Amino acid sequence: MRIAELPANEAARIDALHSLRILDTPREERFDRLTRLARRLFDVPMAVVSLVDVHRQWFKSCVGLGDASETSRDISFCAHAILSEEMTIVPDARLDARFADNPQVTGEPFIRFYAGCPIKSESGFSLGTLCLVDTVPRSFDVDEQSLLRDLAAMVEQELAAVKLATIDDLTGVSNRRGFEALARHALATVRRVGHAACMLNFDLNHFKQINDRFGHAQGDQALIDFAGLLMTTLRESDVIGRLGGDEFAVFLTNTALADSEVVLAHLAQAVQAFNESGQRQYRLDYCVGAVQYDPARHADLDALQRDADAAMYERKKARRGTA
Repeated sequence: MRIAELPANEAARIDALHSLRILDTPREERFDRLTRLARRLFDVPMAVVSLVDVHRQWFKSCVGLGDASETSRDISFCAHAILSEEMTIVPDARLDARFADNPQVTGEPFIRFYAGCPIKSESGFSLGTLCLVDTVPRSFDVDEQSLLRDLAAMVEQELAAVKLATIDDLTGVSNRRGFEALARHALATVRRVGHAACMLNFDLNHFKQINDRFGHAQGDQALIDFAGLLMTTLRESDVIGRLGGDEFAVFLTNTALADSEVVLAHLAQAVQAFNESGQRQYRLDYCVGAVQYDPARHADLDALQRDADAAMYERKKARRGTA
């Protein structure tokens, strides 16, 4: 078996993939509809929208592979497919040196035929594939290739639509809709495995004064700067969102309240360093409310967010009282 090489632009490709905030999100009908259609049109048992992450390929949509949601990148056919601008077609995997002894060929699901069309980001990076899999060898003619390309283009359109609907254009973090979708999914996982989690709600102080004194362009820049500090300080697994205006929220997975204090201390240091650097005419300042998820008190994400919001406003009120 031959493990696929990394693309020359791997770091930028991974950044483009992660910027979509789509990995580990729930299945969506918009993508499932396309894989069902592909399976029916090509008469194959399996069709997948596969996104190639750092160490895994993750399935945004998958029909015919049971409950599988990801596999190791090392054994991924799609990791090979993203290396080419053209479609990757494997008529019989047993006769291809790259895959002949691949465990997915020698064992379940006993792949014989594979056709994968790269799925590209708007900036041109190959994020993964729309792929077809069969358990018997077969050919794949020019007309079939053209049809698969058309379906892959539809997947790209849906990815672009997801980004428009769930990413805040100004800051690049999730918008309210995107944050709540990701946080609900993360909360369901936390509830299932019994891990700790925390919600942080942020509100920028003196934001109106920045707009009034320096103009709305600088106000926008303040939001961009704060979002950037959140993204660089927190872990990639944490869910970050701009809820609207100057309000941000972060859902910390596998984190108890005491651990969140360490996270917030690191953020405070990063904000202080930013302010002392003199990059801007303004200084960033914020209040934050932190609440640990309690299954007995928080029936859903809304309840957890309400408590975090209340804690943030208590901090803000206390601060005004000592000002």
